[in-house]
Amino acid sequence: MHPVLSQVTARITERSRIRRAAYLEGVRAAIGTKVERSLLSCTNLAHAMAAMPAGDKIMLKEVKTAARPNLAIVSAYNDMLSAHQPLGGFPSLIKQAANAVGATAQFAGGVPAMCDGVTQGQAGMELSLFSRDVIAMATAVALSHQMFDAALYLGVCDKIVPGLLIGALTFGHLPAIFVPAGPMTTGMPNSDKARIRQLYAEGKVGREELLEAESKSYHGPGTCTFYGTANSNQMLMEIMGLHLPGSAFVNPDTALRGALTKAAARRAVAISAEGECFTPIGEMLDERSITNGIVGLLATGGSTNHTIHLVAIARAAGIEINWTDFDDLSKVVPTLARVYPNGQADINHFQAAGGMGFVIRQLLQGGLLHAEVNTVVGPGIDRYTQEPYLDGEHIRWRDAPATSMDADVVRSYQAPFAPDGGLRLMTGNLGRAIIKVSAVKPEHRVVMALARVFDDQNELLDAFKRGELERDMVAVIRFQGPRANGMPELHKLTPTLAVLQERGFKVALVTDGRMSGASGKVPAAIHVTPEAASGGALAKVRTGDLIMVDAERGILQALVAPDDWDARQPESVDLSSNQYGVGRELFAVFRANADGAEQGAACFQHPQWSSC
Repeated sequence: MHPVLSQVTARITERSRIRRAAYLEGVRAAIGTKVERSLLSCTNLAHAMAAMPAGDKIMLKEVKTAARPNLAIVSAYNDMLSAHQPLGGFPSLIKQAANAVGATAQFAGGVPAMCDGVTQGQAGMELSLFSRDVIAMATAVALSHQMFDAALYLGVCDKIVPGLLIGALTFGHLPAIFVPAGPMTTGMPNSDKARIRQLYAEGKVGREELLEAESKSYHGPGTCTFYGTANSNQMLMEIMGLHLPGSAFVNPDTALRGALTKAAARRAVAISAEGECFTPIGEMLDERSITNGIVGLLATGGSTNHTIHLVAIARAAGIEINWTDFDDLSKVVPTLARVYPNGQADINHFQAAGGMGFVIRQLLQGGLLHAEVNTVVGPGIDRYTQEPYLDGEHIRWRDAPATSMDADVVRSYQAPFAPDGGLRLMTGNLGRAIIKVSAVKPEHRVVMALARVFDDQNELLDAFKRGELERDMVAVIRFQGPRANGMPELHKLTPTLAVLQERGFKVALVTDGRMSGASGKVPAAIHVTPEAASGGALAKVRTGDLIMVDAERGILQALVAPDDWDARQPESVDLSSNQYGVGRELFAVFRANADGAEQGAACFQHPQWSSC
């Protein structure tokens, strides 16, 4: 094992010792109940199974024998979002598969699923991050009936999977399997889509051409095919052992996808308290699993959103991680994949070139994963070096490719695309921030320029249209953190900033907001903590200040005379326009109680969630 992996994991384990012990004590106390519905009165139980088929009722009445597991299905299905539309047919497959092995399954509850692609640049984006916590709470409501012996979680996209996982860990005594839907088939090449977006930003093509290009990119059921947060979610569930091996990137509406869904149901029965391999998620997902997740994120150039979500997920299991852990691991974990926006390939190309099975094998060979972790298919992450296939009607697994099928997309740990993970911690008098440089060329990674301060992303876009940004610039977009307005993604700025960079200007972005899993070729120091609305240093920056954004050395600094800087008072802005419309009125309690980005930006008020 690589010494840095050992050191970081040991540090996390020691930091988490007290909280993790308290969490596990609660999990083990709940496990003592085994079949939870045995605690229900006859009236309770009758209500819970009133609508079930007669045969299922008979099985559920056999409470005393504890021989008939009942599975919960918690789903983010809706048919507006392409990634979640395929989930509509999954419950019937799960119920059939459960019945075939003598178990039952019930649709326990639905959770909301919103799409950052739809809300990008709109007011609804200000609900996006907090929807994760709503999903966690909705998961708790679904499981609160104490009817279940294991759960299957159906979700794909940005906040949905982290929310489901936080909810699942809150019910850590229940075994859990995550069931993906898969990516849509390949549409317009990513390079063409990006080119047309930039032409539109420059006013060189109209909305009609832009919509045509976008529709050719996002054209059918399944996850968007670029490597953003949604597909990073699927990578994480795989490398943390919560999927069946090799199931992350199998396309929807295929025979193999249906077979994997049924197999997940059968495995959920096997790992339930009544099965032969009882595996409660709270015990299974430990410090080593979380560290493996960070490694996977770094090796594949995954979404910066997970520097927030993974922190919140870990906290739900009593584990404390921070951005220094990400930074230390990033220095030794090589970049093994190039998937858009870090390259030209899409996620289907990645899957064809070797996929997760190849990447996990390479990381194991490099001593960069904890091999001995537990998973939903048993001990050892080495099972995840395999991929599924159909042998007639039967699903089987075989070894994934041992060598890359396309060295432009995935590579071995001995010959990586880069020696590090491309995700770095930035520190200085502006606070702590994250920058992703996987897609940033070396010549663009250091920018020292005068600040242009904006308190809203639309202010920057308007200034660009007026021709005011034709110079070297550090764009400071502040009051975009969790407490200010819910920490929206500012991906809408990417084409405009890219245009300025291509015109020969040195350009960087500094913000306490997010830039999404599609962080691209313009250096962006994001998630700046403390945020401006909490009195963070971004609120002291003035237009004309000289700002250093040095991604090579991890420096984020306002080059202002120390006496002047110390004497400045943080500015405040009127945030009332962020507090109403599109449902934002209902989220005031979330904005008021949210932790900082490095603490997971969660708003749960419990000792387990209090600031580290």
